[in-house]
Amino acid sequence: MNEQELEQKTTVSENAEAAQPTETPKVKETVEVVDVAFRNSGKNYFFAPGDLTFSLGEKVIVETARGIELGRIAQTAHRVDADRITQPLKKVMRKATPDDIERSDRNRELEVSAAEIAQKKIEARKLEMNLVDVEYTFDNSKLIFYFTAESRVDFRELVKDLAGIFRTRIDLRQIGIRDEARMVGGLGSCGRPFCCTSFLSDFAQVSIKMAKEQNFSLNSAKISGACGRLMCCLRYEHESYEAALKLVPPNNSYVETPNGNGTVTEVRPLAETVRVKLDDKPEAPKIYPVSEIKVLRSGKKGGGKDQQKPAQKEQTDKQ
Repeated sequence: MNEQELEQKTTVSENAEAAQPTETPKVKETVEVVDVAFRNSGKNYFFAPGDLTFSLGEKVIVETARGIELGRIAQTAHRVDADRITQPLKKVMRKATPDDIERSDRNRELEVSAAEIAQKKIEARKLEMNLVDVEYTFDNSKLIFYFTAESRVDFRELVKDLAGIFRTRIDLRQIGIRDEARMVGGLGSCGRPFCCTSFLSDFAQVSIKMAKEQNFSLNSAKISGACGRLMCCLRYEHESYEAALKLVPPNNSYVETPNGNGTVTEVRPLAETVRVKLDDKPEAPKIYPVSEIKVLRSGKKGGGKDQQKPAQKEQTDKQ
């Protein structure tokens, strides 16, 4: 192949590459939705607003898997990625009327008497179950009884009793103790309403490691919620502590301070400070900002006495 033919082939190849269409990044499809919250559920559900405009907290009528329900607008119209939507997305049927709200209030009154009757039937049949709550669906097509139990309960005869009294479909649902706390509500040790009743949509896994990283006492009474399980706030504060812990040396680190060398005995991640037991004055530990200390030897979490030897002593031994 001569030089002219090679040049022509190269030009053709370059033109072919230039002619290929460039891939344009795909734009995620979004859908306009409103968030609707229901009683006994901390989770919000997406509905299509249609041609209606809603205000925050406004009550609406929607169709769910359980039937017609009354809910409230937890978030006004906004757009979300289409892959977050479970199809088909149902529309909000209408805004709740005064008659709808009155009917809902009347259902709440009926639920009180239904709970009293159910409790008597449970005691009469000596069933090992704890009735937590009773809920009528909006259209009264179903009566739901929520209960807790340590093991499986044979409630078939109880269902027959209740169906004969209330003349509607009966649904008994066994729930966990965390769900019970959400339904009953209350105040946490912080003095605020339970997280699960105010804003948490799902229960995430919480571990004892999270309590350790946040310098909590491992006394179960201090790190457990009213439900008896580890506090939910340990989970959603975990990421903040995890990031803050990267900025401070761990316990048992040997550090240099403006007042001399010493060992870190306490870490305060969010404040970015550490308590140091000085070699010269071990009886009077001091608190220092991280910016004022220099780490001579990093400690290990849960380190023993053998890890608290000064770095200078280790260097002398090696020499």
